Amino acid sequence: MEENQIPVEETKNVAEETVAAAAAVEASPAVIEEAPSKEKPAPAAPVVEAEFDWDAYEKGDTMSSADKKALESVYDNTLNAIKDKEVVEGTVISINKREVVVNVGYKSDGIVPMSEFRYNPELKVGDKVEVYIESQEDKKGQLLLSHKQARATRSWDRVNEALESQEVVKGFVKCRTKGGMIVDIFGIEAFLPGSQIDVKPIRDYDVFVNKTMEFKVIKINHEFKNVVVSHKALIEAELENQKKEIIGKLQKGQVLEGTVKNITSYGVFIDLGGVDGLIHITDLSWGRVSHPEEIVTLDQKINVVILDFDDEKKRIALGLKQLVPHPWDALSADLQVGDKVKGKVVVMADYGAFVEIAPGVEGLIHVSEMSWSQHLRSAQDFLKVGDEVETVILTLDREERKMSLGIKQLKSDPWENIEEKYALGSKHTAKVRNFTNFGVFVEIEEGVDGLIHISDLSWTKKVKHPSEFTQIGSEIEVQVLEIDKANRRLSLGHKQMEENPWDVLETMFTVDSIHEGVIIEMMDKGAVVSLPYGVEGFATPKHLIKEDGSQAQLDEKMMFKVIEFNKDAKRIILSHSRIHEDVKRAEKAATSDASGEAPKRVKKAKKEEAPVVSTQATEKTTLGDIQSLADLKDQLINEAAEKMVKAEKAKKAKEVKAAKEDTSAEA
Repeated sequence: MEENQIPVEETKNVAEETVAAAAAVEASPAVIEEAPSKEKPAPAAPVVEAEFDWDAYEKGDTMSSADKKALESVYDNTLNAIKDKEVVEGTVISINKREVVVNVGYKSDGIVPMSEFRYNPELKVGDKVEVYIESQEDKKGQLLLSHKQARATRSWDRVNEALESQEVVKGFVKCRTKGGMIVDIFGIEAFLPGSQIDVKPIRDYDVFVNKTMEFKVIKINHEFKNVVVSHKALIEAELENQKKEIIGKLQKGQVLEGTVKNITSYGVFIDLGGVDGLIHITDLSWGRVSHPEEIVTLDQKINVVILDFDDEKKRIALGLKQLVPHPWDALSADLQVGDKVKGKVVVMADYGAFVEIAPGVEGLIHVSEMSWSQHLRSAQDFLKVGDEVETVILTLDREERKMSLGIKQLKSDPWENIEEKYALGSKHTAKVRNFTNFGVFVEIEEGVDGLIHISDLSWTKKVKHPSEFTQIGSEIEVQVLEIDKANRRLSLGHKQMEENPWDVLETMFTVDSIHEGVIIEMMDKGAVVSLPYGVEGFATPKHLIKEDGSQAQLDEKMMFKVIEFNKDAKRIILSHSRIHEDVKRAEKAATSDASGEAPKRVKKAKKEEAPVVSTQATEKTTLGDIQSLADLKDQLINEAAEKMVKAEKAKKAKEVKAAKEDTSAEA
């Protein structure tokens, strides 16, 4: 449009008024000319002629200054009075790709860049818009307008009004930002959170960029000039009405079509056309499901059945597996206890493994049914998730939908022919499984266990605890001593793998023989002495006194005299003090014999009791009596030691008996 262009209607009115004024002016001279014909001119006529503008008349301008003022007044009344820096309302009279022409009632129209109306793609000719008067006339005489500035000038008032009245406003989505979108509302950049875009999760924000949408202002921070808007609030209001209508028509057992809206670890949310329902993970399939993504995908359309709903909380429980028959109902009627079935391990626990033999049909293999062994073990020692296994049906309850399975039944029970395979006296290699105070539990093969009593570990060594002799997991040679088929136990021995060395030791450790030994253990009742050939002996405290009167100490090496050897009890009684006592006794006897004191005493005694005999005979009798007294003393000592040994033997027998009772109780 050309500069200073006047609207057509207003131009027409001005033209009509101008023609009328000109006609009036043209009529005036005629009146003046006719007047002299009737009357003589008045003296003031020259003044009138002096005021007439002949120059303007020659140029064709026949209007007087008064007429011009009248015409200007009429023209000015057709235009609006506007001021710079003011917001006015105008009318869109023309639109093209680059600019919008707006008439604000001024002598010329203003032009606004089309980019300022980007937020309103529905703008058309005739729409009323607000514009800001930047300048009534630039260098080219053009009226300068700004729609953007007009919006910014009144934006905060409009935004606050929209928040108070909950007015639905239009906004232009400018770009994407962290956590949401930037929206142009009344010229203000407002924030649209991602959670407020739609009622369903948005996976691609970019599809909303450069789009005009309706919003509600939900929050304003006046301090920081922040505005938050929501598109979801508009949808929720509509959905709330839809929910009431939909829930009012729902019935349990009703089958509906829905769309997978969201997938979580615990279930799937389904859009039923305005209202959401949840399929819990346990209601997706009759079989086990690790994650719902194994069954459904996003935006998938599926049929679901209504299991339950809550009118107040607007919650709807849905099911998918209920649309197909339960797998237990389809289980073959020919399947019976004792049948072999194959399946896949789906769940592991310490007490057993769950095996799926058909989709939705599972059985439990208890850990006790995985091996014939009676050792307490974890199910993870035998199976793992994903294993394909063959099992035997042990129990089958179709009403309770329970099934127990076993895998050890696929192997023969090793105790059925135990007498043949592990006969009495047979020798085998076993594995140490566990220790007790009274023995060692070993496993000859899976399911065949036995006990080696602590007394059957060694012929010569006194074992206080099995850990001194062997280790758990080690292999050990054993001989079958006894079979208890009822309790599934074997009595085993390790020392029986060798001949009894006490038959040979009897000839080596004779009474009064002297051997070198080391004290390896000290007790209140005496000391344990290590002798050659791996044999151990025992010495009471009084037999540990050295020649200087001191007591023998631990780890001390010295000579010991055998004062007792009991092959049956496997006991050797030793004495260190007896050695130097015998030496002293012999020396004393030799000294007495040389001084003659002994014959005098013998003679004095014989005078009272018997006739005198030869010196030689008397001498022999006296020495014999002395030796008899010494032997008697030794005998008394030996008897005391024997009593102590018998007490130890009785105590040991009692311990052995108690150990066997404990073994039976454990079995």
